[in-house]
Amino acid sequence: MSEVDFKVVRRYLKMTDEVANLLATPERQLILYLNVNLERGENVIVRAYVVYHNTARGPAKGGIRMQEDVTLEETSALAELMAWKTALARLPFGGGKSGIAINPKGLSALVKRNLIQEFVHLIRPDLFAGSYIPAPDMGTGALEMAWIYGETHMPESVTGKPPRVGGLAGRQEATGRGSAHAARLAANHILDKPIEDATVAIQGFGNVGYWAARFLEGWGARVVAVSGRNEAIYCPDGLDVDRVHNHRRRKGSFDGYGRGTELITNARLLALDADILLPAGPGGVITARNAPKVRARAVVEGANGPTSLEADEILFKRGIHAVPDILANAGGVIASYLEWSDAKSGRISTADETFAEIEGNLGRAFNEVLTFSRDNKTTLRTASHVVAVREVMSAMYDRGWI
Repeated sequence: MSEVDFKVVRRYLKMTDEVANLLATPERQLILYLNVNLERGENVIVRAYVVYHNTARGPAKGGIRMQEDVTLEETSALAELMAWKTALARLPFGGGKSGIAINPKGLSALVKRNLIQEFVHLIRPDLFAGSYIPAPDMGTGALEMAWIYGETHMPESVTGKPPRVGGLAGRQEATGRGSAHAARLAANHILDKPIEDATVAIQGFGNVGYWAARFLEGWGARVVAVSGRNEAIYCPDGLDVDRVHNHRRRKGSFDGYGRGTELITNARLLALDADILLPAGPGGVITARNAPKVRARAVVEGANGPTSLEADEILFKRGIHAVPDILANAGGVIASYLEWSDAKSGRISTADETFAEIEGNLGRAFNEVLTFSRDNKTTLRTASHVVAVREVMSAMYDRGWI
């Protein structure tokens, strides 16, 4: 099933059934079998997937997800998401993704490195040709990207590397920075208030949620709640983000943080009376069942797929605008483009330049989407999809594909 509802998109774009089918269908799906030798002498076969959704605008770009339950269907859906995300951001990339079906927890560094090397071995021609440019995703990080670079010796073959081996300053913070800036844009242009007057509740306190919270706090917003996997912490007067982060790292929990705070459930966090709700954890958290309980005035999707299509419509009818994931969490792929571009040119960007690139790019895309939404009285998600699909269609036309 496509991530885009083409029945809706076709109300605004002229396309034949054949073109709609082409846009909804992956170009390429690979199933790989990685032969890995565990330290105790046991050999295992690990299934892996590589999907290119659409490469009309450039090489397939997308992270490597290492998760025991990752599937071809999930990898395909994420590859499609990347196709629209890169198009909306006007980056010269197509949509790609890969998945390795193993739980990375408990794997030694040696076994994990062997796994990555075997993966690279099986897709080596694509990496050398520049057809696919991987990056970190769930279960992988800068170290794994450094191993890939060690296999190709081409700094442009992979992004998300450590800064000392050709990575980008500000890359770790990039997705959170982009989500925070999307929240700032939502406050300014949807809620008609400066970010320093806004309250924000953040669901998820991993890399994206933490950096989004830090930037928002630094800009003067009041971060009233953040959540982990099984609990959340709430303070109506605003949290000290770094103190909460450090306390949780030391104690493994928000419990015992201090006076004036309250431990609450994730479900209650989603229903807090805050100006902005920023989901930055797992997908599928705002559904048709709990959307009527959301009291935030705007939702900014730092995570991939946190809001179902049914929930999105419910929120819209209630006057709550949801800034969709392909816009709100595009900071990471914008930074990836800058790293890739620097690697090809030999340029070195600073963290401030990275953040400026993210904010300028997101600002343009946000204005385009908001204008379409208001002119056509659509959700921001529909507007984002129409703008992104139109961009991919135009590239396909320019290349003589349609």
